[in-house]
Formats: sequence, C-alpha cells, structure tokens
Amino acid sequence: MLGFVFPGETAAILGGVLASKGGVNLTAIVSVVVVCAIVGDSVGYAVGENWGPQLLRLGPLRKRQKGINTALDQLNRRGPVAVFIARFSAFLRAVVPGLAGVSSMRYRTFLGANAAGGLCWGVLYTLLGYFVGQRVEKATGIASDVVLGLIVVVIVVLIVRHHRRDKEEFQGSSDPDSGSESEPAVPRNDRSG
Repeated sequence: MLGFVFPGETAAILGGVLASKGGVNLTAIVSVVVVCAIVGDSVGYAVGENWGPQLLRLGPLRKRQKGINTALDQLNRRGPVAVFIARFSAFLRAVVPGLAGVSSMRYRTFLGANAAGGLCWGVLYTLLGYFVGQRVEKATGIASDVVLGLIVVVIVVLIVRHHRRDKEEFQGSSDPDSGSESEPAVPRNDRSG
C-alpha cells in the first residue's frame, strides 16, 4: 500500500542519485530496489490469493467490476507478459499482483514474470537516478564555476576602478599646471566695505 502514497520510481531514482553522490554503493542500492520490488509484488499476490474475492466486493472496487474483469481476462490469457508490462505503470504495478493472485495464474509463473520485471525496472530507474545525479552535479559544478568567475570579474573591475580613481586624484593634486602648489590659497573676504 506504500506504493500508492510513495511511488516506487521516486524511491529508486532517489537511491540512484544518492549513489551518484557517493553516499550509497550503487550495486547495493540496485540490489535493494530489485529485491523490494519482487518481494512487494509477491506480497500483493498473496493478498490477492487469500483475500482478493472479499476485497473485490468492497464498494469502490465493485463499481469497477468491468475493468477488473478485463484485467483478470488479460492476466488469464497473457499471464506473465501482462505481469511484466504492468511493472512499468504505477497504477498497474500496484493492482496487477493482487489480481494475479485472484486469477488462475500459478505463483511460480507469476514469480518468474515478477522477478524479470522487477529486475529490469529496478536497474533502469536506479541507473536513471544515478546518471541524473551525475548530470546535476556537473551542471551545478559548471554553474558554480560561472558564478565564481563572475564574482572574480566584478571584484577585479571594482579594484581597477578604485585604483584609477585614486591615481587620478593623486595626479590631479600634484599637477604643477593646476596652480595648487605654486600659489597658496588665500582666503577671500566677501565683505565689501
């Protein structure tokens, strides 16, 4: 039921991102994701096998009886292929294992398709997170380098401006043509009298 609230793709991708940052071993996170995917759907099969008919009579599911019958028909006709393909849809991944338990599909058949789907799905989404994490880190590294470069350029420009201003003020005060050193400043007396 956790899959309805917290999608498995999100957990697998986040695990891959953590592995790309060096916080988790990539092989370990792929193994955990694959095992959890297989075990989780096996639990769904067991729930469907033991309590499926009672659950299907509940109000919300009773209203969807036609769709449930279609899904059961697909599971009975296509069996393992339907289980494998359902792995890649969040809604079907949550529903199909229970329906497989309700259907006439044997657990051994379900387990083979479930394991193949869990392996492909787990490796795919974890590696997707791993490569996204590496790209984000590279992009972040490039962005921080650009920002740092801009800060350095601004600081250099400000220092050069300040240096030029100081130089101009110094040259202006010591220039012999300005008359400031040759003639002493005489205070004016504005009173006329």
